Amino acid sequence: MPYHEIDARPISVLLVEEDDGTAAWVAGLVRASGAPFDLRRAQRPSDVPPDVECVLLGLGGEQADGVEAVGRLLRHPAEPAVVVLTARAGLGQGLAALAAGAQDYLVADEVDPELLHRSVRYAVQRRRAELQERALFRAELRHHEASRLERALLPRPAVVDEALAVDVGYRAGRDGLLGGDFYDVVERDDGSLLAVVGDVAGHGPDEAALGATLRTAWRAGVLAGLPAGRVLDVVERVLVTERERPEVFATLVMVDVAPDRRALDLYLCGHPAPLLAGPPARSLPTWARGRALGIPVPGAWEPARVELGDAWQVVLYTDGLVEATVDGGRARLGEDGLRGIVEEAVAAGGGLVARVLDAVTARHGGDLVDDAALVALAWPADAADPARSPRHAVGSWYG
Repeated sequence: MPYHEIDARPISVLLVEEDDGTAAWVAGLVRASGAPFDLRRAQRPSDVPPDVECVLLGLGGEQADGVEAVGRLLRHPAEPAVVVLTARAGLGQGLAALAAGAQDYLVADEVDPELLHRSVRYAVQRRRAELQERALFRAELRHHEASRLERALLPRPAVVDEALAVDVGYRAGRDGLLGGDFYDVVERDDGSLLAVVGDVAGHGPDEAALGATLRTAWRAGVLAGLPAGRVLDVVERVLVTERERPEVFATLVMVDVAPDRRALDLYLCGHPAPLLAGPPARSLPTWARGRALGIPVPGAWEPARVELGDAWQVVLYTDGLVEATVDGGRARLGEDGLRGIVEEAVAAGGGLVARVLDAVTARHGGDLVDDAALVALAWPADAADPARSPRHAVGSWYG
């Protein structure tokens, strides 16, 4: 059965050959084969068009020149298959071309129409398989790198107090890729608990990498026992050192909960204030709000002392939640809307972070445009009861 009856799909073939006689001979082979090739000719490998699928490369010059031409063709944006044509005396050229990445080579004295057709077809198929394998490898590599970045941005809280409930969550924006939002929770040896939620301005791989770096710097400062204000100084210094552009900044909120769990120090660095879940839910005071990190204006960050009482639940979040549009319009959820959702989640009981993220997504009508990070810290009313059962619940939820 003729090959053209097996597969009649046209293939764009470019013959790179300086000699007119050789070019005419190859064109005759193509006609005799009945192959549905769209055959064109070029004098030089640099003349490859953008839509070619296979290049027939005549190796009439030196071996080194031919090998270099194969490499240039394989790097061409069209990513064509390459089949080299060589004389019997140039078998070494053919083998060298294969070593350089060519899909096949043909000896001119042995070529017939069917062999030419089969070689081109198989070369195109092999090239496609190579490109698919390369794309799969790149996808696996991106997934691996994304997993590493996710682990850096979404750490496991380092908390040993079994009475303290910690719930954390992160929801990526519409493209499904992690952005510059980050969080962390660490309990120090003295029993104090520090939690942070931050947001690097912008959205993309650079911002995500910077967010992971800042989160790591924050945890390192906390574990090193630095005072809370000094931890922020270190994080800002890392930001200024590592950012790609001088205009990049980050907002951040940090709480330092006292060992007795009855009060906290609140640090606001250009970031939305956390919520006391209530009911009723209400924002923590903002009178001590300071500048964002990386903004070249003077001023340190002063803490606001917040008395918590015997039982409480504090929610830290990034602005991807309050800036979400709702009900298909342009209106934003805002802090009032988020407070209402938090109250409903508290009333429903259990899994506050997941309930809030789901509710905001539902109000928005689909995936959020911006990333959203949440940290919920809860101290139950019976936490000081020696007879209580363990209530430690460190959750990590990502969607």
